[in-house]
Amino acid sequence: MGYCTPQLVDSILAQALTSATNLVVNGNKVPLIGFGNSRDPNTIPDTIVNQYIQWADEEIDGKLSEMYQTPLMEKADLEMRLLYDITEYNESIELDKAYNLVPGDVIVFFDSVQEERHVVDSVTDTTHVTLADVLVGSWIAAETRIVRVKFPAPIGVISARYAAANIYDKYFASQVSPGTSEYGKTIRAIGDRDINNILQGRTVLHGQRRIGHRFFDPNLRDRYRLPGAWDNDTTRNMDTP
Repeated sequence: MGYCTPQLVDSILAQALTSATNLVVNGNKVPLIGFGNSRDPNTIPDTIVNQYIQWADEEIDGKLSEMYQTPLMEKADLEMRLLYDITEYNESIELDKAYNLVPGDVIVFFDSVQEERHVVDSVTDTTHVTLADVLVGSWIAAETRIVRVKFPAPIGVISARYAAANIYDKYFASQVSPGTSEYGKTIRAIGDRDINNILQGRTVLHGQRRIGHRFFDPNLRDRYRLPGAWDNDTTRNMDTP
């Protein structure tokens, strides 16, 4: 699991790399709003998106490794409960705080026996949520806890922007002259700006462990070297730490 989800990358990709039609799921009609806004899985499969997310995460880790311990850690920032029991192989659920969720959020179901992790596909109203894939187990409302887990803002959006920018570079370099994408440059510049805000201290990643060398950061990673002990002949033993 990367810093962002493929759904978030899809929302950033402009229509130049999306399909003119939407996929039909189980023969059901799709909303008109989805036409022209869906990534074409034949042109850009999920494996490509996940690979570019991984590369984007490595780029973020490399830039932040001097200030924060990487890879960064997820944190739970919202707890919800089921309004009704859920049977197995169900992708539609009712939550008490669904209005706080957005497509692409990761939520974890767990009780005393089992645990499942799913991605939010859509939020219909204040309680109804549709998941990207079906639930495998059955969940009892009174015994189930549901938490949203995410990386601190704006890491998820930065990762999605880097991944989308690199995808644009890949396809525009082979199909468009002069082989560059202005939109890709723009979203990468926004991501670099957010990274610089973190490095300069204007944005703090809450819930992460900060590291630093002496005098550079209040959280000291190392210590002063202690003077060596004196031997009986009044000479200093330099081998003593």
